[in-house]
Amino acid sequence: MSIPFTHRHILEDRMSGYEPSPNANHLTVLRRPVIFSALAHAGHEASVAEALSLVENIVVRSVSPSDWLLVSQNAEAGAIAASLGAVPGLSFAEQSDGQVLMAVSGPDVRKILAKCVAVDLHADAFAEGESAPMMICRVAGNLARTGTDTFEILVPRSYAGYVFDELREAGREYAMTRGFGE
Repeated sequence: MSIPFTHRHILEDRMSGYEPSPNANHLTVLRRPVIFSALAHAGHEASVAEALSLVENIVVRSVSPSDWLLVSQNAEAGAIAASLGAVPGLSFAEQSDGQVLMAVSGPDVRKILAKCVAVDLHADAFAEGESAPMMICRVAGNLARTGTDTFEILVPRSYAGYVFDELREAGREYAMTRGFGE
C-alpha cells in the first residue's frame, strides 16, 4: 500500500485566522521556493560568480566572496541543478527543505525590521538587489532588499516559527497582516 505525500508547510499552524486581504504592511511566507547553496572552489570565484549571473530563473544572494544562496520561486530544482552542474569550480547543494523564505513589505517595513536586525536599511546603505547574512531576530539568516519597500528573509526551517512570531510582534503596531504566497 502506498502513502501519498502531502506537503505541509512548517508555518501552517501559525497561519490560522490569517487575514484574506493584506494590509499595506504584509508578511508573506512563500510555500515552495527552490533554494541552493553554492560554493566556489579556490581560484574560481570570479568565473563562478559570472556563471551564476547567467543562470535563468534564480536570484543570486551573496553570503561571502565565494559563497552564495540561489533562490527561485518559479523554477524546478532539477533544472537549476542541471545548470549548476555545468559550472566548473562550483559545489552546490539544494537547501529547499531546510530553509524558509519570507517577504516583508509595506511603507513601514524599515521600522518593522529595525526591531529585528542591527543593520541600517536605508536605501543609501542597503540598496535594492543587495543581500547580506545577518542576525534576524537573534537567528542567523539572510536578508535581501528586493524592492523599495520589500525585503526577503531566509532562515533555517527549525527557527522559522520563532522568526515568524517575532516578525508578527514587530509588525503589530503597524497592523501588519500575514499570509502564504506562491
